[in-house]
Amino acid sequence: MPPDVTPPGQTEIVPAAPKTVATPAPPPPVATPEPLSAPAPSPRPTVETSRLHRLLTVGGTILGLFILYEVVTSFVAFTDDAYVRSDLVAVAPQVTGQIIEVHVVDNQDVRIGDKLFTIDPEPFQLVVNQWKAQIDRAAAQLKVAQEELALAQAALQVSTSSHTYAVQEQSRFSDLAKREFAPVSELDRANDELRRSRAEMTISTVAIAKAETDIGAHQAALELAKAQLASAQWNLDRTVVHAPNNGAITNLTIRKGDMATTGMPNVGIVDSDAWRIMANYKQYYIRDFKIGDTAWVWLDSSPWHFHKGRITGVARGFSRNPGVDKLLPYVAPTTDWIRLQRRIPVTIVLEDLPPGFKLYMGADARTVIFP
Repeated sequence: MPPDVTPPGQTEIVPAAPKTVATPAPPPPVATPEPLSAPAPSPRPTVETSRLHRLLTVGGTILGLFILYEVVTSFVAFTDDAYVRSDLVAVAPQVTGQIIEVHVVDNQDVRIGDKLFTIDPEPFQLVVNQWKAQIDRAAAQLKVAQEELALAQAALQVSTSSHTYAVQEQSRFSDLAKREFAPVSELDRANDELRRSRAEMTISTVAIAKAETDIGAHQAALELAKAQLASAQWNLDRTVVHAPNNGAITNLTIRKGDMATTGMPNVGIVDSDAWRIMANYKQYYIRDFKIGDTAWVWLDSSPWHFHKGRITGVARGFSRNPGVDKLLPYVAPTTDWIRLQRRIPVTIVLEDLPPGFKLYMGADARTVIFP
């Protein structure tokens, strides 16, 4: 029989639970009053100390950067406000006429004396021929006047000789007539010869004066014609326009058939012998710049290489007002430490450029100078 089954007729005896003895609870702790102490310090001094520390740190950093800037700028002068410059020669014709030939193309390199374009020479040749004819005419008239002068001078010599003889004859017959050794008619004839010879002398003198005046007038006309011929020839020679300098043609727009006007530029040449770098330095930097100092130039048209140069000039004046670039250059000021810093142009000439190295007028550059 399983032990947990009670037989019928028997009472199940349940064992009594063990008796538990209650343990008295410990008495509650007696609250001991805390001793009196000073109140907790306020956090404000800590915050003020932290703020002062930050201010000192920032101020010290700014002061240190300023001192570092002053030290660096005393030994290194840098500017990125620089550019390549040359002289743009504006070629204008000296005579007016139609262009019949253009001898160059855009961006072509030219040398001094190369032909640029030709103006129709025919009108100028006609003027030259006209003044050549005027010279021939004035020369012929001058020769005639000179011959007339020679004739008048010869006539004066003859009339002078006749007058001398007539004076002698009149004196002789006057003396004979007073003594009645000669008829009065002979005296009258001698007086008539004397008057005639005197008149011939006057005519010859006037002829000489007239011939001399004609010679002067024709001589002046001849000189004028020669001067006009020279002017006409000068104009004719200027119908072919030549390059006045070495360089490169830029922005060529003229074409065959265009009208060239005196004094109006129509060909631009960038001078290849006048390359320089214009570096606009803040006025703070230039105090130690000297002519001949070495400069290093970075060209944006040829990057990753520094080119050696030398200072050839520091501008002694600049315009403070924007406007047309006249005698004083204007350089826009830059904002630096709030105050607008003025910039002064410094001219730098590159040295030891490799053969065939090309510069471009207006290209950006950067320069470093160690004063």
